[in-house]
Amino acid sequence: MSASTATRTATATAVVTGLGVAAPNGLGVEPYWSAVLRGESGIGPLTRFDASGYPVRLAGEISAYRTEEHIHDRLAVQTDRWTHLALTATEEALSDAGADPATMPEYDMAVVTSSSSGGTEFGQHEIESLWSRGPRYVGAYQSIAWFYAATTGQISIRHGMRGPCGVIAAEQAGALDALGHARRVVREGARLVVSGGTDASLCPYGLVAQLSTGRLSTSDDPELAYLPFDARARGHLPGEGGAMLIVEDAESAAERGAAHRYGEIVGHASTFDPAPGSGREPGLRRAVMNALIDARMGPEEIDVVFADAAAVPELDLIEAEALAWVFGPRGVPVTAPKTLTGRLYGGASLDVATALLAIRDGVVPPSGAAIVPRPEYELDLVVGEPRPGPVRTALVVARGHGGMNSALVLREPAPGGRD
Repeated sequence: MSASTATRTATATAVVTGLGVAAPNGLGVEPYWSAVLRGESGIGPLTRFDASGYPVRLAGEISAYRTEEHIHDRLAVQTDRWTHLALTATEEALSDAGADPATMPEYDMAVVTSSSSGGTEFGQHEIESLWSRGPRYVGAYQSIAWFYAATTGQISIRHGMRGPCGVIAAEQAGALDALGHARRVVREGARLVVSGGTDASLCPYGLVAQLSTGRLSTSDDPELAYLPFDARARGHLPGEGGAMLIVEDAESAAERGAAHRYGEIVGHASTFDPAPGSGREPGLRRAVMNALIDARMGPEEIDVVFADAAAVPELDLIEAEALAWVFGPRGVPVTAPKTLTGRLYGGASLDVATALLAIRDGVVPPSGAAIVPRPEYELDLVVGEPRPGPVRTALVVARGHGGMNSALVLREPAPGGRD
């Protein structure tokens, strides 16, 4: 650790200086953001395999992504598509931040990612080889490519980042937890942290695992298949992709002349739901309140909420009641741009990137145009068209299957930090 690093305190400000996006409706930050503001969906028929015999036949695929255009052949055969997407998004994020890892002390840089499914597609191919041809045809890279920490490791290796590296596996909630942990790593002395996550589990093995939750939509209509907070809600759709973010100590970012700052990570909290039958309330409301307390902000200071948006009636009700309790009935604009991409699980950091873009441009992005929110939910859901700001602060909410809840509070950068 460098001498300048050792002088920092637990009050260091964690700022986001770079974004990288791989999403079904846009590869790259600006193509994605433009598509969201237009309400353009990336949901369509599954094409990565023949899904005709499966109950779910729609998903958010990144059809524009070609591995050979982004990943060297030698690395591509050692890693899963989930890692390919993260490596590509990391390159964009570092470039966006104007950060050159080669110019920074290697132990002052870290990597913290989220992972949900790991390398399922790679693993499936190796299992197929095992059963069809025998154990001699299973590649040596199977032992690492499926592993949930593979993406963290590959980013660390590629960019020489040897500071505190890690991975959090908590499904959608893990993406926010990873960024919350990135803030802690910055406060403990790191100058720069690559954080966020991706997912890519649109293969038979991965889809069957997701079907086991009973929460996927079986609709064949791309416009009506994913309708959170709607009386017609019957589950969500899976997607692939996510976002990688560059989180830096504000002083270090200023010292190196960072081109811009998208915002600050000022609050984070995570909770677990109580055991079924306990009579205790779900943990989502507590996660939101604790994140606000951590941010030293009141509910009235939040300009927009990016919802978890499960599109499962009982889960939608829990979220709607939690938000109405914290902010009051229709007390804050709520949006769910993930209806345009599908739920990305470990890639839920895309909501964080979207929230930061909303702060940058002073606009609330819309949820899918077909959603008709149930009046009894008492949500001010932004649907169909963007809503002008101002957007100075944002709360992002995520839940993971099994009872995990996470909330992250973002704030516009301090004066002088914007482009």
